[in-house]
Amino acid sequence: AHRCTRSCVQDSVFSSVCRFSQIVGCQVRRDPPDSTKRYTRWINQLTPEQLLTQGVPEDLLFFYEHLRKGGGVIRVDQSLLLYRYHPQAATHSVLEATIWTHRVRFLEERALPHWAAFTIWNAGKQGRRLYRSLTAANRRKVVAFCDVDENKIRKGFYCHEESQERPKPRIPILHFRAARPPFIICVKLDLTGGAFEDNLRSLHLQEGQDFLHFS
Repeated sequence: AHRCTRSCVQDSVFSSVCRFSQIVGCQVRRDPPDSTKRYTRWINQLTPEQLLTQGVPEDLLFFYEHLRKGGGVIRVDQSLLLYRYHPQAATHSVLEATIWTHRVRFLEERALPHWAAFTIWNAGKQGRRLYRSLTAANRRKVVAFCDVDENKIRKGFYCHEESQERPKPRIPILHFRAARPPFIICVKLDLTGGAFEDNLRSLHLQEGQDFLHFS
């Protein structure tokens, strides 16, 4: 349940940013205030560029169709929306697997055609899940997984056991500094005390060109 504050209607900022082909959003406050802290911090701190590269709105299919038709996204950098959390919210009825499938298909439609090869950042559960969810053609573009976990790196490779190919594909697992962009990043943000974010920043990459978040 979402409730706009009075300034939603009164604030003149809308007249300055509203465009015919743009979706206009804003920053939010949560009710209760401590619900989904990481998610709230994430959506409120996105840069204008990240609204397109990291955006995963609730109305996912509407959002994707809007982008397919050439629409854009703008955020008003004020907290104009009270975003209420409660266990009976309709959003909890949406199967995670359904959302995952749509996200993977959109990734394959919009980003992967531009990349001849790429690395999946995360040799763990989520990275392997993404690899298995890709079409066979896009799986062949995956040149490596990368990680910081020494145990995974020492293993040396991930074998796609479910593959019908013979021999079964074996994808190298590298330290992130030895891997080559572009990256599809399957690491959740704001969970490592800034360590992951520092590692990513140290590579001096450009989001949207050298990497995309998929977490």
